Parts: sequence; C-alpha cells; structure tokens
Amino acid sequence: MRKINAGLFITLDGVVEAPGSSDISLLERRGWTEPFFTEEMGAAIAGQMQNQDALLLGRKTYQEFAAFWPSVPDEDPFGQLMNGTTKYVVSNTLDNVDAWKNSHLIKGNIAEEITKLKQQPGKDIGMTGSGTLVESLLQMGLLDELELLVFPVVLGMGKRLFNDGRDMKTLELVEAKPYSTGVVALTYRPKQNA
Repeated sequence: MRKINAGLFITLDGVVEAPGSSDISLLERRGWTEPFFTEEMGAAIAGQMQNQDALLLGRKTYQEFAAFWPSVPDEDPFGQLMNGTTKYVVSNTLDNVDAWKNSHLIKGNIAEEITKLKQQPGKDIGMTGSGTLVESLLQMGLLDELELLVFPVVLGMGKRLFNDGRDMKTLELVEAKPYSTGVVALTYRPKQNA
C-alpha cells in the first residue's frame, strides 16, 4: 500500500503560514525560510520527491501552486518534478483543476477516496503545504509520515499546523537531522496502538 508523506516548513511556535501570506506570491512568502535554506536541504527535499509519484494538495495550496509552477520551465529540476507529477486536489468547492496539468479533483467522502488512492499501485504520495488537509488526514488515520523542517524563527502569529479541539495523537520520532543554519528536519510517524 502506498504511503502519504507530508512535508511542511514550520516555525518554532508552530506557524506554517505567515499572516497575510495568502495575499503575496509564493516566492515572497518564503521570507521567513529563505535566510536559513541551504543547498543540502534542497537536495534532501528533491530526494524525497524522487520517492513519490503523486502529490496530494488542499484547495488553497493547489490554487497557489497552480498560479506559480506552470510558469517555471521544465529545465528547472523542481519545475520538472512539480509540473510532471500527478496531482490530487482535495476540495468540495472547486469544480475543476484544469489550471495545472496532471491534476485530478477529489470530492465527496475524502477518507474513502484517499483510502482508494493509497491502495493503487505506485510510489509514495507526497504532500507539501496544505496544513488543514495534513491535520485532517492525521485525525482520520490516513497520514503515514510527517516531515517537518523546523526553522529557528518565532513569528508570534499566523496559521498554526494544529488547532485546538482536536483529538490527541501520539507520534514517534523516526529521524532527526540538524542543518548548519539551525533548521532541524524531524520525521514522525503516527504511533500505532498496541
């Protein structure tokens, strides 16, 4: 069975989306990550993407990515990966996902549709951004791995990964890797009930 692996950039205070970032471009949004990003981190992310043959995105992330990635030439390694990969967009409000090639819409019973997707043959299914969807999949027991790049920044406000009022989930640390800029890559898996 395929696994769903979510990768997110996150601050020390749990913010995954800075305040007002939905009003600025994808490139401008990286302001709090840019000073800490290294080639080694980029290579690690590219390596993770090589183990995936599909992306799972929420509506907002899809719309932001669809406004940016199609204009990136396929000669760019990340552009080639992002544009060439099959994308599954979870939304009950969108009618189509034609703005970005290789995109397919998932509507209706999300848990059922994603379970079917995981049962199809193929490599892992990656997620980037889509914090609300990541949180929902964790609650539904459908998220297999959570990869956090924790940046040494405290924003004090913004959209946090986990909101109040959710059931407690226990995760186990699988890997921890510090980078020279103070960023730490933490990989977690949901702990299985004994």
